[in-house]
Amino acid sequence: MKQARFWLLMAAAMLVPQAALAQPKKPGGKPAAPAKPPPTAPPAGGAGGDLGDIDSPAGAPAGGDTGLPPAGGDTGAPATGSSGGICEIDPSACPKASDIQALSNKNVRADVYAVQQIYALRRGRVELMPYWSFSLNDQFVSHLGPGLGVNYYLTNVLAIGFNGTFHQPFNGDSDFNFQNRRATRLAVPLNEYQAAGTVNFTYVPMYGKFSGFDKFIFHYDGYIVGGVGALRTRPIAVIDPDNRKFDYDWRLAMSVGIGLRVFLNRWFAVTGELRDYIYIEQLEATSVAKTQTDQRNPDTWFGEKPLTNNVQAQIGISMFLPFSWEYRLPK
Repeated sequence: MKQARFWLLMAAAMLVPQAALAQPKKPGGKPAAPAKPPPTAPPAGGAGGDLGDIDSPAGAPAGGDTGLPPAGGDTGAPATGSSGGICEIDPSACPKASDIQALSNKNVRADVYAVQQIYALRRGRVELMPYWSFSLNDQFVSHLGPGLGVNYYLTNVLAIGFNGTFHQPFNGDSDFNFQNRRATRLAVPLNEYQAAGTVNFTYVPMYGKFSGFDKFIFHYDGYIVGGVGALRTRPIAVIDPDNRKFDYDWRLAMSVGIGLRVFLNRWFAVTGELRDYIYIEQLEATSVAKTQTDQRNPDTWFGEKPLTNNVQAQIGISMFLPFSWEYRLPK
C-alpha cells in the first residue's frame, strides 16, 4: 500500500512541470494564464433540444436560417407560383418604369384657385331697392325722381322683378335754356316725364370683395338688368306756349343697364345703377301755323318722333328679405 502511494506521487511530480512548460509565456518569462473556453449557446429547445441541432454552427437559429439572403441574389420577392404580394395579385396596382417616365414628363400647373362662398345668398329672397334717379344725357331739362325696385331671386344669379320711378314734380328746365329762348327767340323741343315702369330680368355674373380704409373687407356683386315697360311723357310747350298745351301719354320703352352692390352686411347693401330707357318720343313742332285758328288746332302742335335714349343714374340701397339664412353644405 505504501509503495502504491509512492508511485502516484512520483507520477504527479513528473506531470506538473511538463504542463507548465507547454503553456506560452508572457513577456518577462511568466507563463500566460490558460484561456477560458467560449460560452456555448444553449440549444434552441432548452435542455431537451433536438439532437439535430448539434450539427448547426454555434449561435445559429434552428432550421439553418442564418439571416443572410439565400444564394442566387434573391432579395425576398415571392417565388414564381407562390401566393402573396399586391404586384402579383393586381399587376395594374404597381407602377412600371414607363408609367414613372410618363408622369415625370407631364406638365403640372402649380396654380391653386380658391373659390370663396357667396357672401349673401339670394335664392328665394326678395330684394327691396329704393333709389333716387336723375338723367345724364339731356342738357336742357332734368328728369329727377324717387323710385322703387322689387326683385325675386329664382336662383342665386337670376331674378325677375319690377321697378317704377315717379318724375312729375321733379322735372326742371335749365336756366340757360330759359334765358337763351327769351334772348334769342330760339328754342329746342323739350319733354318732361311723369312716371316710368319696367318689368326686369336681373343676372348677377360676378361677385367679389375688396378692402377699404385698411381695416374693413367689403363684398360686392355686379349685375346686368334688362326689361320692357313704358314711360309716360309729354312735350313742354316752348315754341308756342301761348296756344299749345300737351297732355301726358304712354310710350313703350325697353331698358338695359348695369349695376353694382356693395354689401355692408349679409342683407343690406348700397347700390349704384346706370340704365338706358329706349323709347320713341313725341316732340313739339318747331313751326307755327300762320292763322290763329290753325295755331289753336292740336293737329299742328306735334312734330317729329325720334328714337330717344333716356340714360338714368340710380343711387340707392338694397334690402334682402328674409334677413337671415344659412348655407346647406353637401354631406
